[in-house]
Amino acid sequence: MTVTPTDPAQDLAVETTTAIDESIAVEATADQGDFGTDEDLSIPEEIPTADDPSSRANPNDLDGAGFTIDDFASLLSKYDYNFKPGDIVNGTVFALETKGAMIDIGAKTAAFMPLQEVSINRVEGLSDVLQPGEIREFFIMGEENEDGQLSLSVRRIEYQRAWQRVLQLQKEDATIYSEVFATNRGGALVRVEGLRGFIPGSHISTRKPKEELVADFLPLKFLEVDEERNRLVLSHRRALVERKMNRLEVGEVVIGTVRGIKPYGAFIDIGGVSGLLHISEISHEHIETPHSVLNVNDQMKVMIIDLDAERGRISLSTKALEPEPGDMLTDPQKVFDKAEEMAARYKQMLLEQAEEGEEPLSSMMV
Repeated sequence: MTVTPTDPAQDLAVETTTAIDESIAVEATADQGDFGTDEDLSIPEEIPTADDPSSRANPNDLDGAGFTIDDFASLLSKYDYNFKPGDIVNGTVFALETKGAMIDIGAKTAAFMPLQEVSINRVEGLSDVLQPGEIREFFIMGEENEDGQLSLSVRRIEYQRAWQRVLQLQKEDATIYSEVFATNRGGALVRVEGLRGFIPGSHISTRKPKEELVADFLPLKFLEVDEERNRLVLSHRRALVERKMNRLEVGEVVIGTVRGIKPYGAFIDIGGVSGLLHISEISHEHIETPHSVLNVNDQMKVMIIDLDAERGRISLSTKALEPEPGDMLTDPQKVFDKAEEMAARYKQMLLEQAEEGEEPLSSMMV
């Protein structure tokens, strides 16, 4: 008796045997038909065999695969490195060499950072600022060279961020302290956030010779911050004037020393800051030149008639202290002796003008 197989694997075996030799008949005995009745050794239905056609995925149906063609393309794009000059990327330091450092940024070839690009500040060696295994940001300076290698910089990143910090400090009108590292004929040089700054000689307010300022820390205010022109100009005088201005007021009498005389007036040192006694504020009487009335190193009493914190200027007057017009020319000692009395009258005059809504006398004097 011929038995029709019921197992798919047996179907395949029968079909194969028939194709080889159609004359051979496969007969099954009654014992063979009862195979497995005592002990079920069949594969569970929920786990299909490798030969089961139902276990094979349809290559044209990826809906149920959980990973699409777009996903695959997106994954590949993560490894398609397209670095451009100006990009900032993360990298790992893996070798320090004599002329620079080798950096792994995931490109096909290790990138190189020259020694001069390692910091905005002067360093003795790479190990002062970098350590193998360190991860940090790097600036891509240019296209790949013929060997496919990129050049990197940390200095460029620090440079950009330093200008941002300096601009913010200028907006806040902050007073900073910086060390003078050199002087030249025009003034003094300092570093602010790693950037080189310049203090013009006219904005250095100290009794020290300029050459002796090296290594001194000076309080400074910002005069000009221009990244495009690479100009960072600061003022020592403005910082001192602002500090002094916090303790001064218009109408106050102070003792000063003549430090310099110009055709337009005299510069008076009042406690470490310089104020201008304009020629028109020396006396009610007309004078041809300040040299005819004043001498360098003269001590005198002057009255503050204007404080300009923004420009760092203090305007002074002795004319307002004259008991009689022309006393500065004929009897300067009298002006010195009666200075506080005349200043009190001046303050009273300012108060009366303010109450009447008139323009302050100080603004007319300056």
